[in-house]
Amino acid sequence: MSAALDVLQQGEAPSLRTWVAFAAMCVGMFMAILDVQVVAASLPTIQSALEIRPDQMSWVQTSYLIAEVVAIPLTGLLTRALTMRWLSVATLLVFTAASIGCAWSGSLSSLLAWRVLQGLAGGLLIPQVFAAGFVLFPGRGQGLATTIAGVLAVLAPTIGPFAGGWITATYDWPWLFFINVAPGILAAAISMRLLPRQTPELGSLFELDLPGLITMAAALAYLEIGLKQAPQAGWLSLDAGVLFGASLAAGVLFVSRSLRVGQPIVELRALGDPRFALGCLLSFILGIGLYGAVYLMPVFLAFVRAHDALEIGQTVMVTGAAQLAMAPVAVFLERRASARALTAAGFGLFAAGLLVSAFQTRATDFDEMLLPQIVRGVAIMLCLLPPIRLALGHLPPEAVADASGLFNLMRNLGGAIGLAVIDTIIYGRAPVIGDRLGHALDQGDVEVAKLVGLPLDRFLAHVPGTPVDPTVLAFVRRAVERQATVEAINEAWALVALVTLAGAVALLLVSSPPKAGQDGGMSAL
Repeated sequence: MSAALDVLQQGEAPSLRTWVAFAAMCVGMFMAILDVQVVAASLPTIQSALEIRPDQMSWVQTSYLIAEVVAIPLTGLLTRALTMRWLSVATLLVFTAASIGCAWSGSLSSLLAWRVLQGLAGGLLIPQVFAAGFVLFPGRGQGLATTIAGVLAVLAPTIGPFAGGWITATYDWPWLFFINVAPGILAAAISMRLLPRQTPELGSLFELDLPGLITMAAALAYLEIGLKQAPQAGWLSLDAGVLFGASLAAGVLFVSRSLRVGQPIVELRALGDPRFALGCLLSFILGIGLYGAVYLMPVFLAFVRAHDALEIGQTVMVTGAAQLAMAPVAVFLERRASARALTAAGFGLFAAGLLVSAFQTRATDFDEMLLPQIVRGVAIMLCLLPPIRLALGHLPPEAVADASGLFNLMRNLGGAIGLAVIDTIIYGRAPVIGDRLGHALDQGDVEVAKLVGLPLDRFLAHVPGTPVDPTVLAFVRRAVERQATVEAINEAWALVALVTLAGAVALLLVSSPPKAGQDGGMSAL
């Protein structure tokens, strides 16, 4: 190990060299988090440019999240094998190359392949930074380093939607990915030059539980594809049955192996602790609400309100701004109040903010979305910080590293599965709702005519059974489709709200929470 690292371990003040190296790693983490949010506002633009079916649009986000889930547990092993320096350089370069591939993609399949590679690198970039905060700053400077990392983790969702919308509107959607190139290359060069030089332990790679990794990835992939295909093929169809059966089989093999081997990909045995298991459940539920809300808003604003990427970004960024403003308050409260009470309040408030959005109409826009977004932004910080203490604060120090990896993995897993379920609701229910509305109009239902926005004078003047002008018929169909989309999206909002509320109810299972001030697992954020 280098002299520079030895000096740090003696507790001396970290040098400028160390801070610059840490900043380079933070750039990588910031890009990895930003790449989920920056794309959100531009999803409809990408869908139109690449001629992606609307019900396949969420794959752009889901593929990235699944890849992160697979990569996160590998961080510790790969750090030992390659050293922090070379793992940082490698992941930054892979992330940058994958960003270029995303920008040059001309089809959905090409884009998804590069998004998977980008997600694998991103899943390694994020944990590295929080680990580096303790390795590079074992004494002085550690608090500041972890605070900087935490602020950047919150700042990315704040500026991401607006930045993405502005880039797409000003240039074009490929620039959402080209913006990673220069910072990625610069950060890789700095990491290679300034991070401590350590001796790689390549033999550690033989500790990788490859069968466990393969079965975990297969279970997730088959589940996601099944959730996407089932609405079209039918939930009881042979295709859906094969996909869900394959997911179940791979999942059983993964769990069985993880409980048997000495060093599994994911330490599932930690779930034997009821409080940790509850914390993981809350992290999973938060992922559903967090990524679900970021996805549902652009879908509504694009397909119902016909807004462009910049207008969507300006609207969606409200949640991030509220989240950023709430961050110091949440930290203050987290150190002084019961983790159980704060978590229950956070999930209850988050559920309320989600449920309000379940009553949107075809006229809903920025003004009506403002308050629910502020409520959700405030609640998110209470859903992020206290559950970490609740889940990890009572664990012994040697168990925190593996447990924190599983805890954070569950949030991305919730997001990936949540997006697939949301798509199933929107694109499975919208045709059913449209048929119901169309039948009501055929029966002369005036209230439905008002609901979909038809001119009542022309609607009432039409004689049932007589031919309808083609232009009028096209207008009616568009109006019905738009209202059906609104109602299907509202059903998705309601489901996400109910799942989130279940998280607050689940806290009734917690017994003897840790006292305020215990910080046991706070470093896992």
